[in-house]
Amino acid sequence: MAQQPAHEGRLRPARRLTLAEDVYESIKALVMDHVLPPGERVNIDALARELDVSPTPVREALARLEADGLVRKRPLSGYTTTPLLSRAEFDDLFDVRLLLECATAGRAATQASTEDRRRISAEAAATVDVEAGDGYRRHAAFTALDARFHDLIAEVSGSPLLRDTVTRLHSHLHLHRLYFPTAGAPDTNTEHQRIAAAIAAGDAPGASEAMRAHLTAAQVRHLPAFDPPPPAPASEV
Repeated sequence: MAQQPAHEGRLRPARRLTLAEDVYESIKALVMDHVLPPGERVNIDALARELDVSPTPVREALARLEADGLVRKRPLSGYTTTPLLSRAEFDDLFDVRLLLECATAGRAATQASTEDRRRISAEAAATVDVEAGDGYRRHAAFTALDARFHDLIAEVSGSPLLRDTVTRLHSHLHLHRLYFPTAGAPDTNTEHQRIAAAIAAGDAPGASEAMRAHLTAAQVRHLPAFDPPPPAPASEV
């Protein structure tokens, strides 16, 4: 008998009115929750059957996920899910974010219009409750909120190149696929509000420093992803 895929029973039929988006979100959830494990080949036909759609929207979703950095396409071998960040890649990601996002926060403080400052303050004030132990579908709203805040600051900075570079990092997806620090959500909200307050005040050095403090704290919050697993209990003789 053929082995059932690990995600058997995890998918629901896609809603026809929002087909492309629904297929994309469904497959993304499987990747983020490791139901499609890191480094595993993606079976397009199997996903299409479980979602009750043709292979076309599945391929379209995978193309979007490739742009997100969650899957890779290789000639003659199809799509595979990307490996998780290594510790070296994790550190490199934060080094790049510190260089880019501290600069964007400082620029936003001087470039932002009155409406821009209002938008940033509103994003910083928005909160999403996240309960411990929830899968990606439950913390996806927080992930999206976090990404919108950082992307908005990059947008307001006035540099299309900075904005494009920050957005293309897809850092939130990579980090939250690696490890989601549930307990850190309130800290993240507070840190966002400090950044927004400095931008609203037109304080460029303060905005840069608040962003630096936020990213440094976020880096520490994600470090448990690299803790070695506890040793297996000794078997009884």
